[in-house]
Amino acid sequence: METARPPFIDEHRIVVAAPAERVWPALATEFGGSSGRLFDLYARFIGAKPLRSSGAPLTEGSTLPGFAVVEAVTGRSARLVGRHLYSRYELTFDLAERPGGTLVRARTYAAFPGPLGRVYRLLVIDSGAHRVLMVRRLAALGRRAERAR
Repeated sequence: METARPPFIDEHRIVVAAPAERVWPALATEFGGSSGRLFDLYARFIGAKPLRSSGAPLTEGSTLPGFAVVEAVTGRSARLVGRHLYSRYELTFDLAERPGGTLVRARTYAAFPGPLGRVYRLLVIDSGAHRVLMVRRLAALGRRAERAR
């Protein structure tokens, strides 16, 4: 798997009213667990690598469709990389304790080579779809962590 970081796309942050030890399992479920049948079909359609899930969620060496976990420090950070026919990308998560909760920072990096890559970027990034998806998934992560006791 390539390790050179692609260009920066965006960053999203959320403060979750829960300690990092509750946020990490929620992060592993929301971003490192089963992605669902529809996404699995989409990953296959666009030629995502890796294609299958393996290992425990958000542990170094584990995979899920479209992502390999290349670095993970439980409760602190994770770096996921992947590629498909139209892009190569990286998603990083950093958790930091704050008064009253945990700051979760998600950063996206991606390259979109060639004419089809530029079209894909237009459809996914420039359209705002990626931003909407990240905001929703981070909100779900927050709700999950705050419900856990």
